[in-house]
Amino acid sequence: MITVIGTGTGAPLAPDALAALAGATLVTGAARHLAAAEAAAELPPGAKQLVLGPLAPALDAIAEHHERGGRAVVLASGDPGFFGIVRALAERFGPRELDVRPGTASVAVAFARLGLPWDDALVVSAHGRDLRTAANVCRAHPKTAVLTGPGAGPAELGAELARRAPERMLVVASALGDPERERLVRVTPAEAAAREWDAVSVIVCLDEEKALSPLRTVAGGRATPDRWALDESAFAHRDSMITKAEVRALALARIGPRLGDLVWDIGAGSGSVAVECARFGAAAVAVEKTAEGCEHVKANAATHGVDVKVVHGAAPTVLSDLADPDAVFIGGGGRELPAIVTACARRARRSVVVALAALDRVPAVRAALAGAGLDTDGVLLQSSRLAPLPGDVTRLAATNPVFLLWGDRPASHVPEGVVQ
Repeated sequence: MITVIGTGTGAPLAPDALAALAGATLVTGAARHLAAAEAAAELPPGAKQLVLGPLAPALDAIAEHHERGGRAVVLASGDPGFFGIVRALAERFGPRELDVRPGTASVAVAFARLGLPWDDALVVSAHGRDLRTAANVCRAHPKTAVLTGPGAGPAELGAELARRAPERMLVVASALGDPERERLVRVTPAEAAAREWDAVSVIVCLDEEKALSPLRTVAGGRATPDRWALDESAFAHRDSMITKAEVRALALARIGPRLGDLVWDIGAGSGSVAVECARFGAAAVAVEKTAEGCEHVKANAATHGVDVKVVHGAAPTVLSDLADPDAVFIGGGGRELPAIVTACARRARRSVVVALAALDRVPAVRAALAGAGLDTDGVLLQSSRLAPLPGDVTRLAATNPVFLLWGDRPASHVPEGVVQ
């Protein structure tokens, strides 16, 4: 068996883990793990030590030692099965070859230090991954823990959130478990961006007003909504200025909002599309040119318990200050519609969906989508709803027909200036 021991968050190794380590002929781990074990006189005399750097050579060395009948022990941080080395070891050697002795996860320690439960927290790793996903999760959810990595630490995350979600509070947990170096520092995103950081273990991003959620039975962020394409009565709106439920249903299917995404809702009106995207876990931005519409969006987001960033202004002018979206819904635009579609389609990573009532604007919108390199398609939606008549009978009441056009970015193409 290859023994994997979680360490480094303050708790001493259990007797069975110490016994496994004492019998090792090869001990591998990060330099700090090996140094700590050596300082504690836990490394067996004569055991070969291998500092864990690039993963592939280390796995090859473990495999060679294992095949010769040696007893390999891997030291890792916290719970090595939680965004840790257990995944790589299981893929290489198979789960049955592993004897995992987990320590306490750094995320659990960080929340314990804060005196907060974390069954309602979302955990996202930025180690070796795109920081934008972590930033979008932080924007969309009130309690998020971010595992850091090179180029994705407090300064980088703070710089992103300072522009997009400055009201969030960051708690930077450094050197967790080290009695002399452990620190928890509360900073705004702007303050985090302006500092230099060492030995960061985890970042907790909080909406402090929502840090304590009601008692729950399923861990993680909010559950996927049980219903979508909600009735218009579920939203405050003005003079029926709202995307109808039937149109919204297909629009959501084409947008595909998901955790870690950023979605723009342009000409948001009531913000019904932005709110529904946020209910699926996406970070949502609603762009609306009227003050009354902005207030409706804010009220609807509060009613449905989601975070939607509201931008008061007209597209495409205000779009330059927004982060690049994964998907865009455009429900308004007037004569500026082709220019708005072009601006959105050039920056969208995945798709743009446009709802419009005027037949005359369909060719220009299709041309704008195609001109930005998107694969285009569309449909005319015509629906009739059941409506009561006197005498306990029912008629069909037609809703106004709406064109829904969309463009999807080919998987092999990324727009200029957009980072994957």
